[in-house]
Amino acid sequence: MAVAQTNEAQGDLELVRRFVNTRDVEEGTDELDGPDSLISWFSGMGLLDNEAIADEEDLKRALALREGIRSLLVANNGEEVEPANLRELNRVAGSVCLRVRFDEDGGLMLGPESSGVSAALGRILAAVVLATDEGIWGRLKVCSNDACQWAFYDRSRNRSGKWCTMEVCGNRMKARAFRQRQGTGEG
Repeated sequence: MAVAQTNEAQGDLELVRRFVNTRDVEEGTDELDGPDSLISWFSGMGLLDNEAIADEEDLKRALALREGIRSLLVANNGEEVEPANLRELNRVAGSVCLRVRFDEDGGLMLGPESSGVSAALGRILAAVVLATDEGIWGRLKVCSNDACQWAFYDRSRNRSGKWCTMEVCGNRMKARAFRQRQGTGEG
């Protein structure tokens, strides 16, 4: 689903949003359909150089990370976290080594200690950790429309956004709820 860029996230959290959106649930497409496309996507995002290599296990780890993060974003929208996705997320997180560093001004930096695909996955995980620390993690959500599940950054004041766009999914879901109420006589 090509949603307007008005739901881009802040800073490195945008990397996480784009990573989750490599799988388009509505269209049934996946940008990460093989090790080469994984390297290409990571290179395009500035996470790896073009000389990096990946294998099927790297791809599996990346997809597990993506779907685990998607589960967390579903939870950010008030739904249950899928336990299987959480287990896989923890497995992948355990395979990535992150290191805390401090910059010249004493500011905290969190980044990967490894190289290759593990480093790229580490950068994504570090963005999640830092967004949590900054208090903006809860604003990154996936659309409540199960057929969509597009990741979006909730810019509403009270953090109550449910859909990637009101114009598309919001209207669809409200119309569906209305039809259901009409069918049960609640209207």
